Amino acid sequence: MNRDEVMQELEALGKERTKKIYISNGAHEPLFGVATGAMKPIAKQIKKDQPLAEQLYATGNYDAMYFAGVIADPKVMTPADFDRWIDAAYFYMISDFIVAVTLAETDIAQEVSDAWIASGDELRMSAGWSCYCWLLGSRKDTEFSENKLMEMLERVKKTIHESPERTKYSMNNFLYTVATSYHPLHDQAVETAKVVGPVEVNKDKPKSKLLNASENIQKAVDAGRTGFKRKYVRC
Repeated sequence: MNRDEVMQELEALGKERTKKIYISNGAHEPLFGVATGAMKPIAKQIKKDQPLAEQLYATGNYDAMYFAGVIADPKVMTPADFDRWIDAAYFYMISDFIVAVTLAETDIAQEVSDAWIASGDELRMSAGWSCYCWLLGSRKDTEFSENKLMEMLERVKKTIHESPERTKYSMNNFLYTVATSYHPLHDQAVETAKVVGPVEVNKDKPKSKLLNASENIQKAVDAGRTGFKRKYVRC
């Protein structure tokens, strides 16, 4: 299938209700409002196709950008390719659930994520922390440097409350993921989450929200969900 054929297929799958949900989360036109599960038959037909993925991502259409992540071949993408993708990511559902997820299936994931975390840019930072969450939740503990992750926990403790809005979400999720998916630093993550305490987000909205990694970690412990590793990052 070529780009135009895929776009026609996606448009036919669009639902107004789904479109409104995406827009309420930060998406803007152009988009069709396609449920991610509805894309699977087309994805099975195409499998991996990086040139097509690049064409779809470049449309700026949210549904096409998401589908680009599904059919992308991460192994052939370079740091420059991922920088180009994150440049076009205009809200967190693209940065954290398309770009970061695709990056998490590469050998350059930590290298790129480290650069994004250090960038000071809200969505780059969010994608970097999110990518580590995807990595920790899918790869063996032995693939990570314990000292490096300890330093990252310390960074969260010192900076999360002053970090940009979306970055706070991803850093909070990082605390949770280290505690539940990376056994060597479970206790350290638990203690860090306690010190961090509730993290306020949505301050500019009528009603703010508190993120509490410590409470969520305890729920996971009580439910016996620690040590979780997913088989695949992408659907």
